[in-house]
Order: sequence, then C-alpha cells, then structure tokens
Amino acid sequence: MKHFVLKTPPNQDGIIRLYEKDYHYLVRVRRLKTGDSFDAIFPDGAKTKIRILSTVDKILIGECLEKQEATPPKQPLPPIALFQGLPKGSKMDLIVRQAAEGAVSLVVPFHCEYSAGIYSAEKTKRWEKISREARQQSGSIIETQIRPPCSLDEVLKDWGSIKKQYKRPSGIILHQEPLAKGSFHDYLGKEIDFVVLVVGPEGGFSPRELPLFLSAGFKPLLMGNTILRTETAALYGCAAIRTILLEREAWTPSLKESCS
Repeated sequence: MKHFVLKTPPNQDGIIRLYEKDYHYLVRVRRLKTGDSFDAIFPDGAKTKIRILSTVDKILIGECLEKQEATPPKQPLPPIALFQGLPKGSKMDLIVRQAAEGAVSLVVPFHCEYSAGIYSAEKTKRWEKISREARQQSGSIIETQIRPPCSLDEVLKDWGSIKKQYKRPSGIILHQEPLAKGSFHDYLGKEIDFVVLVVGPEGGFSPRELPLFLSAGFKPLLMGNTILRTETAALYGCAAIRTILLEREAWTPSLKESCS
C-alpha cells in the first residue's frame, strides 16, 4: 500500500506542516487538496492518516486523525544489511532503491580497490531521498538507513560491532569463484538474528581484499553459474535472503550447520 513517509512527528495538537519537496509531491504530483486524507507512516513504522487542512502559501497543514503504533510481526525477521562496494556512475542509485523496496535495514557503501569515482556528502543525501521515495512507493515499514561512503577497514569494524551486538549474525560475501560449497540455506539457520550481505563493485574484490573478509568470518557464496552485474547481484542476493527468512519456518536446514 502506498503511503507517505513522515520525517518528523506532529506537534502536541496532532498538527503537521510539510514544505518544499514534500508539499510538491503531495499537492502537485498526487494532486491532493484541502479536505483530502492520505496514509502516512513515521520512521519507526507507526501508521497514521492525515487530513489536509490547508495548502496555502506552499505549506501543507495536516491533522493526524489516528495513529497506530507499529505492530511487530509474531516472528520478526532478522535485519538485513547490504555492504556494497561502490560501483560506477548512477548504479548505486538503483541499488539503494531496490534495497529500500526490499526492506533492507542498512546500506553501507564502501570504497574498494576496483571502485571508481569520488562520492561526496551530497550523494548520501540523494540516496536518502531515493530510499524514502522507494519506501513510499512500495509501502515498506522498514526504515532503510544509508551510511555515507566509507573505507573497507571501516566496513570490517562495522561487522565487528555487529558480532558483538548480536548472538548469531551471519556474514555472506558473494564471489564469482567457487570458494565454498555453502548455500543461502546453509548460512541462514533459524537461530540467525542479523544478516550482512557483501557485494563487490564491477570487477569484484581484489586478491588482497577478499582474504580480509574471509578472515573476519564472512562465508563466500557463488550464485549459480553466471557472473552477475553488481546491481543485479545486490538485488538477487537481498531478495534471496529475505525470501528464505520469510519462509524459514517451512524448511529444515541441514543437520550440518555451515553457519556455526
């Protein structure tokens, strides 16, 4: 269901004011007017319905009619993080959009030896905007956080922090060589409580970089017998992980726990 993602909560009277791009989207693009209502969510997933009171002076003033606190699922899914080696051109835009639509919780772009180009802070703002638009279009209640581009060392530190915070995290790195016989099902046992997928840029990881991930505890995975573009691999991998997590009560993992 399409909904509008609010950046801030209403005031104590339940009134919210929206300006500039938010105003343009609701009034000019969706053609809403005074008296109309629209569905919205807060970053934490709480739902609300807003009735428009005024659109004067390019300010949309709305009233929250009701607020439904975010209801956690009976069996919440482990968060999914995508550690993405920075690709060329605008491919990161597509990766961010697809990750937000697919309910990925965290996207961490990082520089690799085979990455090309310099990414400024403005790029991060653009990715945050793309993520928000994707959530509005798809109806995802999962807030997708976008980190600023960082180094490989910083990514490995993030992974170290995740391993300290969670009891059974699973780190998976996609690779074009058959380095191991593991599968997504092997690495995603029912006790897993956080999943990190690592995808390289065009050309993959250098001979120096891959051992760093493996020594940190990431499990290598070859997906089929074709080499995927980096943006395709990110979508394919995240979709496979989420599907398995959604359906993991319907399958029984191997007695040999590859993720242990």
